Amino acid sequence: MLSHKTKYALKALLYLAQQEEGHIARTIEIAEGANIPKKFLEQILLELKRGHFVSSKQGKLGGYYLIKSKNTITLADIHRLFDGAIALLPCASLNFYEPCSDCTTESECSLRHGLLTIRDETLKAMQGITIGTLIKN
Repeated sequence: MLSHKTKYALKALLYLAQQEEGHIARTIEIAEGANIPKKFLEQILLELKRGHFVSSKQGKLGGYYLIKSKNTITLADIHRLFDGAIALLPCASLNFYEPCSDCTTESECSLRHGLLTIRDETLKAMQGITIGTLIKN
């Protein structure tokens, strides 16, 4: 399940991606336009900025704008930024791998093998969905 933070980040990105080229959106505009609580949005936008998905401009006419194409930002990218691993257990994770302390041999663990399949299918689906495709649908 996606966290509220990830859901709000996706909604903010969708809002920014639907704006005219060169438009810089103020935080309050994004909050109202995407129906996101402003107190959460500010932190989310900072994390998106650290992740190099958005940038900001300071000053009276300042705000946020996309720096990556809406067609290259995937659900997997945003999930990993805010929620971490896509795998259900650390032993099945690509980027956050950790061995299980209660397994004797990983290669013989039936649970791990099943979870690797789930991870691979979930990752494939999440990498195939971009902000751009969400807008089209």
